[in-house]
Amino acid sequence: MLTNCIKRYPLSLLTMITIFVLSLAPIGRIEIAEDVPFADKWTHMVMYAGFTSIIWFEHLRHHERLLWLRLFIWAFITPIVMSGCLELLQAYCTSYRSGEWLDFLANSIGVAIGTGIGISVHHFSHR
Repeated sequence: MLTNCIKRYPLSLLTMITIFVLSLAPIGRIEIAEDVPFADKWTHMVMYAGFTSIIWFEHLRHHERLLWLRLFIWAFITPIVMSGCLELLQAYCTSYRSGEWLDFLANSIGVAIGTGIGISVHHFSHR
């Protein structure tokens, strides 16, 4: 089953690993981003919207019909739970990162946006 998952969802898994590394690595302040209001929150939204969209695209590529329950769990619930876990890890297991509820909210909004993109792609590709 793991081999099948790796073959069908390689970009999703790579994106997940990338998000874990970026979320837990000690990254200093980025000077350019200080000029953009809520740059950190926009980054979180875009990252999770992209992640969720990738899951949807890989699912649509490998399945004739939508498996709604599977998509709901893997492309909606899982990224949100992952986001919450990463925020908790940042808050309680690192001294150089901070977990924030607003980051979790931005991540969840990103997941909702990615889900909307996935549903739209499915809808327009099957018309």
